[in-house]
Amino acid sequence: MIALPLILLGLAWLQELVDQLLLGGRWNLAMGPGTPWWTLFTAPFSHQGFGHLLTNSLVFLPLSYLVLARSQRTYLSIWIAVIVLEIPVWLFWPVGSHGLSGVVYGLLGYLVLIGFLERRPLSILLSTIALLLYGSALPGLLPWTSPAGVSWIGHASGFLAGMLAALAVHRSPDQLAD
Repeated sequence: MIALPLILLGLAWLQELVDQLLLGGRWNLAMGPGTPWWTLFTAPFSHQGFGHLLTNSLVFLPLSYLVLARSQRTYLSIWIAVIVLEIPVWLFWPVGSHGLSGVVYGLLGYLVLIGFLERRPLSILLSTIALLLYGSALPGLLPWTSPAGVSWIGHASGFLAGMLAALAVHRSPDQLAD
């Protein structure tokens, strides 16, 4: 479904518009220590201002459509894997986090690995495009390369979730042929 990433991104923009224009930036839906379980689902749509949301948006849409070139099921699998792998971060990491970057890194993790796993023309092409366009984001997975205040653990758990989704989709008996 071509509209799905636009709808999801629209939710993030709507939340940020309401937050910034009506609530002065105080409507934070981040997940973190002591927050309710449902913040696992709201955190991707909450951002630290329009700059944060814009940078995530510019990467989220192209990566979303690269994954959707495979299938909608794969796209949803990545979202589910990212949310599941956020649970330990939510439970044990001492600092809250929010934003689409965990999902962005999940999409990137999937795209990087799927070409190596499947060795099919479409999968290799998707991996190559993802690495060429977004490989420079990979240092953001490391704590010593992430700026202060950036949730490198959210990036790393998202990337790992995407890789796990690639493994799951690759091993699935009903995977789509390229």
